[in-house]
Order: sequence, then structure tokens, then C-alpha cells
Amino acid sequence: MSVKAISIAIAGSNMIGRTTQVVDCRESMGLAKGGGLAQRGTLSEAARPDVIAIAMSPGRRHITKPVCEITYGLRREGIQTSVLVLDAGTGVPESFPQASRGYGPTFGLSEKEVEQIARHKLAVMHLGNVKSHVIYKAREILALVDIPAVVVAQCPVDFEDFAREGVKTRLVMPPRAKIVTQGTVVDVVTGITRGATCGRVKLNTLAKVLNRHLAELNSQESGASRK
Repeated sequence: MSVKAISIAIAGSNMIGRTTQVVDCRESMGLAKGGGLAQRGTLSEAARPDVIAIAMSPGRRHITKPVCEITYGLRREGIQTSVLVLDAGTGVPESFPQASRGYGPTFGLSEKEVEQIARHKLAVMHLGNVKSHVIYKAREILALVDIPAVVVAQCPVDFEDFAREGVKTRLVMPPRAKIVTQGTVVDVVTGITRGATCGRVKLNTLAKVLNRHLAELNSQESGASRK
């Protein structure tokens, strides 16, 4: 096993008031020139388990580019963000409608990945640009992990789309008998294109969404601790 390095990410755009984030880097070297593209099945863990960004596995058709930019942007906003690149993050899960399945890889999570996600407060999931794939991949993750999640996607998708497939959401709930998830989709940010640079407007939108939900979670935790 290679020795883990410690990297320092400086958050904040002004010279005064910057904050330091300590990030536990991946055990394996990255891919491509300069080691910039993370390998599948690796976790870059923040010092405080607030947010975990979940990315698909890298490959010829699966580009993880916006996840790195999203993570950097969130850390600049002071949000402690870990990054998990899934080992089996390509293809679709076994639960995907058989009539639409191909003969490619099968999407899924290992027990280790479930545990890594579960120890965080909030998840950000970037799962591609095909609407049905995004929904079923999110459903597969949230069926295994009880965590509030913000879905980031290129395609238009809303709470009703998730609820229709048995995914619990903040605003729309499936019929009780059809609920298949433990976790809940609490927000959706669309228009973030896979393989393209993520614009400042979308990063700001995502940061505001995450800060709002983190504040609510922290308030609930403090309220529970006082009881």
C-alpha cells in the first residue's frame, strides 16, 4: 500500500480571513498526465465529514471532470468536502428496467463504499447526463445509505421523477408501499454538463443549497444534543 499524502487546500478568495482545509489524499496515484484524474474506488477524505461528493468511475465515456471543479469550488466556500470515485460507477444497476438494459457494466456499491458514504452528513451525487440512469443510480445509492442527498445532473430532472421510481424526496413522497430508499433526495441542481467546465453561477447555486441543508442538519443535531 502506498503512503497517503496530506494536501492543504486554501479556501477563500481574499488575503484576510482565509481558512485551511486538511485533506487525506487517495492511496493510489491518479490517472493521465500529472495524475489529475482519480482512479476508481478511491476516497479523498476531508478532515470533517460534512459533505461527500460521489462521482462515476472514469473511462472513455464517463468523464469525472466537473466533480473535481465542484469539490474545489465547495472547499473555497469553506465546505468540508470528501470525494469518492466509485469502483463500479459505470453502467446501470440491476434494478434498471430489463427492457432498457444493455450488456455493459453493472452499477453498484461495495460495503466499504456504503460505510464511507454513511459517515458523512450530506451527499452530492454526480451520476451522468441520461435522466433514467441518474434516477436509478441515485435510487441504488440511497437504497443502501440513509443520507440526505443533492443530485447534480446535466439533464432536467425533478423531485417527481425520483418519487415515481420509489425514491424519497424532500417535497414529493412515493406511496408508502413503493418506497425503496433509506436516504432522501433533498435538492436537485441541473444544467451541470459532464466533461465540461462548471460555471461560477452553478457552483454558487450548489454552495448555497449545501450551506442551507448543512445549517438545518447542524441545527437538528444541536437541538437533539440539548434534549
